[in-house]
Amino acid sequence: MAVPHYCLIDTALGPVGLAWSERGLLRLQLPDIDETRTHQHLTRHLDGVESDPPDWLKPTIARLQQYFAGEKVDLFDVPLDLDGKPEFMQRLYQEMLKLGWGETITYGGLAARVGMPLGAAQSVGQAMGKNPIPIIIPCHRVLASGNTMGGFSAPGGTRTKLKLLELEGIRLGLHDPAQLGFGF
Repeated sequence: MAVPHYCLIDTALGPVGLAWSERGLLRLQLPDIDETRTHQHLTRHLDGVESDPPDWLKPTIARLQQYFAGEKVDLFDVPLDLDGKPEFMQRLYQEMLKLGWGETITYGGLAARVGMPLGAAQSVGQAMGKNPIPIIIPCHRVLASGNTMGGFSAPGGTRTKLKLLELEGIRLGLHDPAQLGFGF
């Protein structure tokens, strides 16, 4: 397998990290408190080479910059490299790609869509925590029962999830400040 490549891009919410192979996008790292921390998170488990993005990735970068500026964009057609991910996760991720701007689903609802048994919401939540390509695979749009926040494993935790949902015009109502974690 060829060595993956990566770069950081500027967005309205801060630096976003991208890693790719010849087959597609491997990782998307949401902004942390600064560029150094974002870079560290992106490369923590990635043995790659920092590079300029290839031509096929440039339209995706432009759409991501628009997204983080609050513009409605579709990202469902971005080439992804999910090689090596368990089949269960790939099914969930493919189903999430169908969620459009401002559309949400619960963990249980997502489980049902991929034919998982009742009570599989926790397994879905664990798969969301391992999502290597957030935003494009929109795990922030997956909510806990009752359309409440649920968790989020990116820097900033649920505060970041809330910010992303609000960027898309989704308002969940009053939030428990103790659930919101740290901001980025």
